[in-house]
Amino acid sequence: MDGRWMEIGDGVLARRHAELDLTTGLVIGSERALVIDTRGDARQGAELATAVRALTPLPLVVAITHAHFDHCFGTAAFLPAPVHALRRCREVLEATAAAQRATWAAHYRGCGDHATADALAATDPPLPDAPAPTDLDLGGRTATLSHLGRGHTDHDLVVHVPDAGVVFAGDLVEQGAPPAFEDAVVADWPATLTAVLASEPRVVVPGHGDPVDAAFVAEQRDRLAEVAALHDAVTSGDLTADEAAARSPYPGVPWP
Repeated sequence: MDGRWMEIGDGVLARRHAELDLTTGLVIGSERALVIDTRGDARQGAELATAVRALTPLPLVVAITHAHFDHCFGTAAFLPAPVHALRRCREVLEATAAAQRATWAAHYRGCGDHATADALAATDPPLPDAPAPTDLDLGGRTATLSHLGRGHTDHDLVVHVPDAGVVFAGDLVEQGAPPAFEDAVVADWPATLTAVLASEPRVVVPGHGDPVDAAFVAEQRDRLAEVAALHDAVTSGDLTADEAAARSPYPGVPWP
């Protein structure tokens, strides 16, 4: 089975996946369990659903942090559970699913991973059907689904489990690799991470990589603030894109 559980609080688990170094989540209450993100194709979603069912028989609820394929194309395996996401996430997924599927299936085929390419090419991801932001009563505990601001995308959803001091941040936080900027709102990202830190989390679970602490998030926030300042300097004409790239703490920034 492709994954391993990490218990990061009482009934709060992160599942680490070798593929794309992805991290999904599970929060177990007394009446319901919340799954956070569903992996990148129907086959991967089924693997995650089997792993979840090995831990709990409770009715499931799903939260999607954003519309990138690796976080939401596996959702069908969890239906008919309600699938919570921002309305904008639904819009982006509806508009981009076909292009994401074609691009990433070609990527996997080019890497020689034909099984993943075939699984992805055959996946038609269902759209989220339940509202967010919202508070989910899981029985004996609440999970708060919030949009704290734009950053990795314009529709990032954060899941806070207050009684455990855990925040699932999606790709607003990255561990083990630089943040990804292809759909980013660079100017807003630092303030959004400041909002994440305002809850004083004990553990923050990134969309990729191992769980981290608040100090790690603060350091990433400060580096993203450097990127935002460089972005502004390019926009104002004080720096060229090449000069900004040379000074940036992270690669892959799309300079204006």
